[in-house]
Amino acid sequence: MRMRTLLTSLATVVAVTGGLALTAATASGSTGAAGIVASPLADPSVAPGGNFDLGVWQLQEPIGSPGSPTTISSSRLQGANGFQDSYFYTDTRDGAMTFWAPEKGVTTPNSNYARSELREMNRSGSAADWSLSGTHTMKATLRVVSVTSNVCVGQIHLGTGGTSTKPLLELYYRSSGDIVLGTENSPSGGQTLHTVGNVSVGKTWSYTIGVSGGNTINLTVNGSTTHYAIPSSFNAYKQYFKAGSYNQSSSDSTTKGARVAFYGLTVAHS
Repeated sequence: MRMRTLLTSLATVVAVTGGLALTAATASGSTGAAGIVASPLADPSVAPGGNFDLGVWQLQEPIGSPGSPTTISSSRLQGANGFQDSYFYTDTRDGAMTFWAPEKGVTTPNSNYARSELREMNRSGSAADWSLSGTHTMKATLRVVSVTSNVCVGQIHLGTGGTSTKPLLELYYRSSGDIVLGTENSPSGGQTLHTVGNVSVGKTWSYTIGVSGGNTINLTVNGSTTHYAIPSSFNAYKQYFKAGSYNQSSSDSTTKGARVAFYGLTVAHS
């Protein structure tokens, strides 16, 4: 199994069978004011790259020129003195890797919404691009600090194999607290929504999204698992994971938006 791991305090994680132990903030931390989870494993004084292994991720931010958002390579993200700014930074209260996406920001040509989001890469620096065959999972522990309307916090996105720029799936968090999975009907578009949980804004929760057997989406939210069939029209496409704050509303405001804090993120392929 190849394990790509994004964990707080890599120096203290413990090796276990099949991968690395993930110390979830909800299990090992203490809850403070406003629902903040204080993780004893993270150093809040360093950049995200000092607490997290960012060697297999590339960052996209909602700034740059129209239609061409700024991207930050994994080499720039790594280390205690790695890249951070107002859109991607360490929360000094709990060490969380935090993503901020305002309602007004630079977007990709195929979206009207701004994002501060990680894109899966290979350690070689090439873009991750894996087939549906096998088993592929992404696990996260996170909390939505604030959201205007709706934010996507995790995706499996289409890679090479065709002309579509759609995702296979998107996991949304709404201001009502509803957690909603959107599964794409075909590479041409159309999305079916499935409400899979509810967590209050500011509270910590977890998800696992993945595919197995080439034809099944597996989703677990706070321990509850559901499965969804993958239409055969996606068979030609390869895939990659994304995670962060992909805001799903837009306006002229640079102060309204979605802020998402991650305490753990693990990607595995077998």
